[in-house]
Amino acid sequence: MALVLGGVALLLSMSWGGYRLWNGEPYPEVDPNVVAMRLREEAERVEEDLDGRSRFEAHNVDTGACYYRGLRSVAHIDEARQDVRSFGLDWSTTDVPRTTARASQERVRGRLSEQGWKLTSENISDMGFRFEHPGTGDKVDVDWYEPTGTLAVRIHAPCGKVPDGFDE
Repeated sequence: MALVLGGVALLLSMSWGGYRLWNGEPYPEVDPNVVAMRLREEAERVEEDLDGRSRFEAHNVDTGACYYRGLRSVAHIDEARQDVRSFGLDWSTTDVPRTTARASQERVRGRLSEQGWKLTSENISDMGFRFEHPGTGDKVDVDWYEPTGTLAVRIHAPCGKVPDGFDE
């Protein structure tokens, strides 16, 4: 009897392991409205830090493609999942002098650090950085490009499983 129970337990654990190997880590379920509101609120804070130099209100929260995980991704190369989406909000303004861009970026950097966001990348552009929120995985990128004086901001949330019937 113990041998049968051990065999069943082994079979179940191997099945679960095979399922996870094939499908990979599952995406967390998200409420698109909650994610969009969270990104908009962060965009407002970033805009205040930038002295209102941009107009994020003119931009919508866009969704992006997310892909299969695990070994299943090999079987579905470049095939986006319909039930999983990423979310992003971005805007930019041009003709920003280096000193103005640097001062604006330092205000954003200081506030994000104080609020517990973690710096994950620097010098993404001529003068830029990325912070990640440890709880949500949301990211804030603030970049400045010297040739055009473009100050660009992107706030985005990681992929999440959206409810059935979600319409972008």
